Amino acid sequence: MQDKLYKKIKEEKNQGKKSFACLLDPDKLSLSNVDDTIRLSIDAQVDYFFVGGSLIINLMLDELISNIKKQCDIPIILFPGGTNQISYRADALLFLSLISGRNADLLIGKHVETAPFLKISPLEIISTGYMLIDGGVPTTVSYMSNTYPIPSNKDDIALSTAIAGEYLGLKLMYMDAGSGAKTPISDSMIEKVSSAVECPLIIGGGLRTAERCGAKAKAGADIVVVGDAIEKDPNLVMEMAAAVHEASTNKV
Repeated sequence: MQDKLYKKIKEEKNQGKKSFACLLDPDKLSLSNVDDTIRLSIDAQVDYFFVGGSLIINLMLDELISNIKKQCDIPIILFPGGTNQISYRADALLFLSLISGRNADLLIGKHVETAPFLKISPLEIISTGYMLIDGGVPTTVSYMSNTYPIPSNKDDIALSTAIAGEYLGLKLMYMDAGSGAKTPISDSMIEKVSSAVECPLIIGGGLRTAERCGAKAKAGADIVVVGDAIEKDPNLVMEMAAAVHEASTNKV
């Protein structure tokens, strides 16, 4: 099994390079307007496209990925919200274990169902500890997963959860305030978690300005992910990606 993208993410973390990912939800996009986002992402030198959502009730997943592939070679990583969100056309898949919750299905159950299909797929599978952090409002993720998020002021719980996930062998940590979050994950929580684990840290949820994106990268995020804000205003991708890249400690 290839681990090309994971090695790239890990090497960039070791080099102090900060990356920006544009999250595309097939349920919220139409092929008629996604072209603008792709074009702007190319110009902004976006590092990754994350593709996925909490539901995905239409048939646009494969079509969206094919459209991206036709226009650029930015890596496409599946961020699945369910077992039906798998496309062999992507480059990699985040094999998410919701370690912030206590829903056995999302810790291991659904993984057993999809493992045989992923084993024979061309996808690079990256085991990822998914941590839902309270963003000030109920989110689709918390509702669909039937779990409670980690309180936003409980840095110690987030810290302990991330350490436990790394000890279990998870290769990435993804801390997410969820789609439509009122407030993003605090800089202090990011700093404490990033200083305690060696695996790359992904941060998303509630990021609406370039300033906030840059702050999360400076606090310790290795990959900053934005979806909602770019869906509403694709032009934000330029300044957001620039702010994250500027936070790199080893600029190239």
